[in-house]
Amino acid sequence: MKIIPAIDVRGGRCVRLYQGDYNREQMYSEDPVSVALKWQHDGAELLHLVDLDGARDGTPTNRDILATIAGQTSCPCEVGGGIREEDHIRWYLDHGVNRIILGSMAISDPPRFRQICRTFPGRIVLALDARNGFVSTRGWREDSALRAEDLLIQVSNLPLAAVQYTDIAKDGTLEGPNLPAVRSMATLCPFTFITAGGIGTLDHIRALERLDRELDGKIWGVIVGQALYRGAFTLPEAIVAACGENLPGLTEKGP
Repeated sequence: MKIIPAIDVRGGRCVRLYQGDYNREQMYSEDPVSVALKWQHDGAELLHLVDLDGARDGTPTNRDILATIAGQTSCPCEVGGGIREEDHIRWYLDHGVNRIILGSMAISDPPRFRQICRTFPGRIVLALDARNGFVSTRGWREDSALRAEDLLIQVSNLPLAAVQYTDIAKDGTLEGPNLPAVRSMATLCPFTFITAGGIGTLDHIRALERLDRELDGKIWGVIVGQALYRGAFTLPEAIVAACGENLPGLTEKGP
């Protein structure tokens, strides 16, 4: 199970939000590129980059910074936030980004989402962000009437690179992941499955690793943000905790 550091950018700075609330922001660095280089140095195998301004406003805002990260690190990068057009996707891919994260479009315009997934096979990650079991969109500011499980079923025949499931109520809280929900979603998911939300201690990572073993390797990775930035543990410590009883490098089950 991989540990995926999150780098959320707002106003050009590396920040973290509490439960996606833009009014509850903690700034951690004025230089997101240096943060990315640190995570790479510490052993990250994938970086999760989010344009928070873009997610809120519906258009890429911090794309130059995110592209700089992709260009200056050797670590694969995935990018989300405000990506609504094919031109946005092509621009990021042309600037070294490996995968594009889309969420709102899957709800607001399903036919277009399907078309984009088929235009860019294996390069689109579905951000399945849920509050009380229902999918949220547009930077987590709007809740839909669609259950997360139903959206997963609707996209099951698309050539997605992965699905990233976030329990919004847990995000940024450090209180631990919603294990029953993660179990349910991972079991249903026919794609590479990544989870996020609530990681605050190494024991939380170990709990997910045990669940991963119970599910025969269904949880490919976990996105970690707040705990790393607050120094609850280091990235190398998290990587060791995620290995569990398995030795690193013995299993290839990535995107």
